[in-house]
Formats: sequence, structure tokens, C-alpha cells
Amino acid sequence: MKEIRLEGTKRTETGKKATKLLRREGLVPCNVYGEKKGENGLPEALSFAVSMKDLRKIVYTPHIYVVNLVIDGESHTAVLKELQFHPVTDAVLHVDFFEVNEEKPLTIGIPVKLNGLAQGVRDGGRINLSIRKINVRAPYQTIPEHLDIDVTNLRLGKSLRVGDLSFEGLELVTPADVVVCSVKATRASKSAAAAEAANS
Repeated sequence: MKEIRLEGTKRTETGKKATKLLRREGLVPCNVYGEKKGENGLPEALSFAVSMKDLRKIVYTPHIYVVNLVIDGESHTAVLKELQFHPVTDAVLHVDFFEVNEEKPLTIGIPVKLNGLAQGVRDGGRINLSIRKINVRAPYQTIPEHLDIDVTNLRLGKSLRVGDLSFEGLELVTPADVVVCSVKATRASKSAAAAEAANS
């Protein structure tokens, strides 16, 4: 995974009024959750704020990052957990990060990258990507930027499911029966098949 550094400052005040003031200053309220748990047994959050300008690098991108958070000089290694957008303007309202370490495996969605020209496409079909990410579980250092999937042998009318795939060092968490991609017949491929049947 790519690495990126983000600097933030701790938030002493929370609530609607405080967050509105932050956003007016071009800052986005964030939380980072780690191993530390509160009295109720739930993960305890460290509240901080980051400039929207810096945050754009990890929000508006297809890549996934390990984020080196530096909050008032204190370092945290984390990944993006959840984003909240404004329903109308699409502006980022809030971000949650999850702290990671070398020992504990992490579950995260990895972008899918299809490689090769499918046999079914050569026969006139159209490839259809059903899911853009597959959830995997592994230590963060072993997680790749994307999952390369060879579709060269995928024929017309056939599909690839998560259960058909395997990647060294990664446990696939997305259910095995989920379709990743398939080759659909088009009018051109149906016409070609009909012509071939008529000539045989």
C-alpha cells in the first residue's frame, strides 16, 4: 500500500457548533480509533482536525493508503475507515481512521484490476465488472495497492467469483459466491453465433 503523511491538531471541543466553526476554517473533523477502549468496552476515539486541502489527497483517489497521522507531534499509523459526505454539496463532513500495527491483521477493501483481453470479448462479448473492491484480511504491510486478476481465459457467458481467486498472504473476506466480473453476450456476438450455426 502507498504511504502518505497527514498532519492534524487535537480537538478539545466537539459538537455541532464546534464542527461548523472548523469547517468554516477549511478544516475537517476526524477521529482515530485504536486499541484503547473506554469504560463501555467500545474503542476510544482521539478527536482531531485536518485541513481539507491535505485530506483531498486520500479522499478523491482510487488508491488506498497507509496514513502516517501526526497529531500535535504524536504519530499514529492508520487507514481510512469511514467518510461522511454532505448529501447535496458532496463536501467531506467527517472522517474516521483506524489505527493499525504490524501484528494485528487488518480487514480492508482492495481495488480490483482486470488484466488481459478475455476470450469472450474477442468473441464479441462485453466484460462487466460487478464489484470494484474485494475485502481482504492481512497485516497492513502485506496488503497490495490493487488485486490483479487475469481474465484472458474468461469465455462468453462465463463469470469469475471471489471463490475462484486466491492471493498469496491474503485471506479473502468477501463471500466466495460474489461475482467479480463476467462476459455478457452482445448483439454482435449473438449475430456471429447465429451466422456460425447457420453455416455449419
